[in-house]
Amino acid sequence: MSTPIRNMTPEEVSAALSNDDILLIDVREPHEFADARIKGAVNYPLSTLDPAALPSADGKYVVLSCAGGVRSVTAAHACQAAGIDIHDHLAGGLRAWMMAGLPVER
Repeated sequence: MSTPIRNMTPEEVSAALSNDDILLIDVREPHEFADARIKGAVNYPLSTLDPAALPSADGKYVVLSCAGGVRSVTAAHACQAAGIDIHDHLAGGLRAWMMAGLPVER
């Protein structure tokens, strides 16, 4: 049985990044990631996602993000199906992050 996916707000993700509590994995495609991204995020596109190849979180918990919150949920389910307990994502994705007035790198 999979763990329910937790919708994190942009403010929760921002605070967790500031506290160095999370590893933020952006599952958008490389060209999307190059265009705009959250500082500190690492890119592992959903199209080639191998849950076993995700980087070690080194004591942090993993939060997934994408453009609008759909691909990150899909990636979380894929990770859970592979036996990896990832259940947090940025609800609304990068769009929600930007609408909250939070900074992006370009």
